[in-house]
Amino acid sequence: MNHSAIAITDRAETEPDCLDLYDEQDRQMMKLSSAAKARGVDRVEEILRFATTASWTKIGIAHCVAVTKEAANLEQRLGQNLEVTRVDCKVCRIPAADLVPGDRGTSCNPIGQAALLAEADTELNIAMGLCLGHDLLFAKHSRAPVTTLVVKDRAHGHNPIAALK
Repeated sequence: MNHSAIAITDRAETEPDCLDLYDEQDRQMMKLSSAAKARGVDRVEEILRFATTASWTKIGIAHCVAVTKEAANLEQRLGQNLEVTRVDCKVCRIPAADLVPGDRGTSCNPIGQAALLAEADTELNIAMGLCLGHDLLFAKHSRAPVTTLVVKDRAHGHNPIAALK
């Protein structure tokens, strides 16, 4: 089977229907994004600047147990200015076979991570190293906006852009 790709690029002029996609809350998010970016600033600093600009004080971190050390470092860095709640993917210790028949061990629990961060009333959540599918479920069920700091990529040391070079 032959598949084709369609690239949608810049349009010659602004389309009114494209602008209509943005409600007031979306436009506010765009303003915050613009205000938080700065040259030479790493992503963690950009998250901190974004949260500060938005007057958000409660940040959630949903992470894979494989990046626990890095998540703890992020918690420490952000915790200097913000209240941070961190939840690992094995929260609630659900047997994997209860969700995926035949699977073994303890299941990841992205919906549980989202629920616990909602209970903590976080205003922004950070996904770190969650598996594909788990990150989708976490973002779907998160009450707060979600940004991804680290994606799981076992082949490239969590740097998926390496596969595109």
